[in-house]
This record gives sequence, structure tokens and C-alpha cells, in this order.
Amino acid sequence: MSFVGMSIVAEGSPAQERTAVNRWARLTRPALGLVLPLLLAAVWELTVRMGWASGRLAPPPSVIFASFVDLWRTGDLQRNTLVTLGRVAAGFGIGVSIATLLGAAAGYSPLVRRLLDPSLQALRAIPSIAWVPLFILWLGIFEASKITLIAIGVFFPVYLGLMGAIQSVDRKLVEVGRAFRLSDIEMVRRILLPAVLPAYVISLRSGLGLGWMFVVAAELMGASSGLGYLLIDGQELGKPAEIIAAIVAFAIVGKATDWLIALCAAPFLRWEDVVRQD
Repeated sequence: MSFVGMSIVAEGSPAQERTAVNRWARLTRPALGLVLPLLLAAVWELTVRMGWASGRLAPPPSVIFASFVDLWRTGDLQRNTLVTLGRVAAGFGIGVSIATLLGAAAGYSPLVRRLLDPSLQALRAIPSIAWVPLFILWLGIFEASKITLIAIGVFFPVYLGLMGAIQSVDRKLVEVGRAFRLSDIEMVRRILLPAVLPAYVISLRSGLGLGWMFVVAAELMGASSGLGYLLIDGQELGKPAEIIAAIVAFAIVGKATDWLIALCAAPFLRWEDVVRQD
């Protein structure tokens, strides 16, 4: 009996080792994304310390980190980050809601697409900064104009992604649904939604990225708080370290929100049969 037990443990040990290796790989894989920025930071720090560059206009990482810590201690970093995050969240929610409704309608109905799409494509070509004076005139310099500008930035990638994904659904799948006499609601739930979801998630991530880009333009509209305000404050006071610290904060929070969308979408995409899943 003991010999059998020992043999079972011996046979199970390779599987246990593979499980441990896979668990370690899942933990270390996100750290690989830090290798390149840390390497570049180390090279720039060494360049300044060796006297090959002054570091006055482009401070080394140690100075930027010190500015980051000072902003954290005073509470300016947390307060302004939360303000910017709230603006992006509001604009993202509004933009995604409208884009999902119109994108689904335009993708599903040729009539709606012919009515809406030409006008929306024309509006998409307008640069974001061109909306700023109009929104200030209509909505003032307060939160409404900022959130509206962010919502416009989010709207177009989500609208185009969803409409294109619906139009790209395999015709054979739709024919199978019709052969089984599925209603329009069942067709959407059982065929269109699973087929469209991967592209929709990508469009959400693209829209979020543009939302973070548009929030900078939005916070140039007379903002007295937010990470964009820190950028302007650093420019006016001649503090390049504060400017770069605000840029780093943008990068960290933006990546965190993108990761959150990918994390929330992952359980709904486990059925995908793709070449490689990370």
C-alpha cells in the first residue's frame, strides 16, 4: 500500500511542477512589461550622473521620483488624479452608451446606417481641439464641456468598432439562426453578441485610450484641478519634473483602467478558440 502511494506521488509530481511553473509564469508575465521602461530610466539616470547631459529640461528619474513623492505628500497627486479619473469615467460612460446604441443600430439596419453613418463620419474628421471653443461658448468652462469633449473622443472608436463587427459576422451563422427560426432578440443574444464581443472589447479599449487623450484637451479649458492642471502648473512655474510626474501618472492610471476592462472582459471571452491566449 505504501509503495502504491509513493508511486502515485511520484507520478503526480511532474504535474505539480508544471502547475507551479504555470502559476509562476502568470505572476511574472506582467513584470516583463516593466523591463523596457526601467531600462530606459536607468540609462537616462546614468547619462545625467555621468555628466553627459545636464538633466535641466529632462530631469533624471531620481528627480522625477522626488517630485512624485512631494506631490503625494501634499495630496495634490491623489486629488488631481481622482478629479481626472472622474471626468474620464463620466465621459467614457456617456460616450460608450451612445456609441453602443447607434453602432448596433447602424450595423444591424442598412437603413439606419445610410441615414446616420455619413454624418457621423464627417464629424469624426473634425479635430478634437476644434470643439473646444464651441463647447466653451455653449457649456461654459465647467465640467459639462469637459465631459462632453471626452465623450466625443470615446464615441467614435466604439461606434466604428461595433458597427464593423456586426457587419463582419459570418453570413453562415446568421443563416443557421434563420434556419432555426430564431427571433430578432434570440438572433442578437445567441449569434450576434458572441460573434461581436471580442471586437467590441477592443473598441472599448481604443475608446478609453482616446478618452485619456481628450481629457488633456478638456482640462486645458480653464481647469483648476486634474492632472492636466498639473501639466499647466508645471509649465508656468518652470518645473519639468512636475510635468513629467504628471505624464507618468497619466500613463499609470490609463494603463490600470485599460487592464481593468481587459480583466472584466476575460470571463466572457474564454470560449474563443484562438492561436494563443495570454
